[in-house]
Amino acid sequence: MKTTAEYGTEIESALRSLDLPGGKLSTLYGPVAYGLSAGGKRIRPVLTLMGADAFGKSHAEAIIPAIGIETFHNFTLLHDDVMDKSDMRRGRPTVHKKYDENTAILSGDTMLTLATKYVSAVEDDKLRKVMDTFNDMALRVYEGQRLDMDFETSGDISVAEYLEMIEGKTGALLGAAVKIGAIIGNASDKDAELMYEFGVMTGLAFQIQDDWLDTFGDSTTFGKPIGGDILNAKKTYLYVAALAEGGQTAEALKTAFNIPAGDMRIKTVTRLYEKLGMKDKCSKAVGYYSAQALKALNATSLGEQEKDAFRKLAEKLIGRKK
Repeated sequence: MKTTAEYGTEIESALRSLDLPGGKLSTLYGPVAYGLSAGGKRIRPVLTLMGADAFGKSHAEAIIPAIGIETFHNFTLLHDDVMDKSDMRRGRPTVHKKYDENTAILSGDTMLTLATKYVSAVEDDKLRKVMDTFNDMALRVYEGQRLDMDFETSGDISVAEYLEMIEGKTGALLGAAVKIGAIIGNASDKDAELMYEFGVMTGLAFQIQDDWLDTFGDSTTFGKPIGGDILNAKKTYLYVAALAEGGQTAEALKTAFNIPAGDMRIKTVTRLYEKLGMKDKCSKAVGYYSAQALKALNATSLGEQEKDAFRKLAEKLIGRKK
């Protein structure tokens, strides 16, 4: 198997080689190309290539479906930015800011159809399994986004409800990405499901780590200002786990979230998180879901070399500082 960097290079090359229409249709496909060119970790398509390689097929057979996975991911980001009214992503204007909202919605719809087209570029005997996996994942992502939107106006959110939401928004796509690769690689049904579980659990650990970094990370390595979730009053893992503790400090946290957005809110909420031991609780949660991911991976029929490649990827993803 190749390194994740080598897989990533192949993904970037394939994205640059996409033959999207121009001319009079450039106003439709230009924003698609703009969204796909924004960079990022490309971890989802890398997982698809790794899944195919690990189970005995050349990753070359998975490159187009992998591009489909990345296109779907960027479609969700484009529509999220419209719904959240976000002006910037990855250091540059979002699609709806660079163009306009109607263009973003239509080009996002186009990305979804392109994603479906690319993901379905598999052998006929694998098509049903691949598309069932893709469609089930897409519904989970939409459900997770709906829950996330509902949480903005909900009262207390339980830890279980929060985990359900991030399993949809984050875990399901990572799980489907590697499962589709495994299916292309001729994995057994059992192994494909175990790889899906590996991806989902890795996604949960990743998101909780991301929540932690937003409050306690180093802005110079995290790549964005610390405290954004607090400023936006987002109900992250830190918030829901803190409220689950109950008591006066948890009640004070609710009050602190009503402080006008600014440094005072960030400092007050951060102090309450520290008092409630959220650093340690997040670390334990990340450790738990990481262990669950490795448990699923270790139960597959993969050889140690292939398992080790996935272990290293998970460690890099979850142990990141940015």
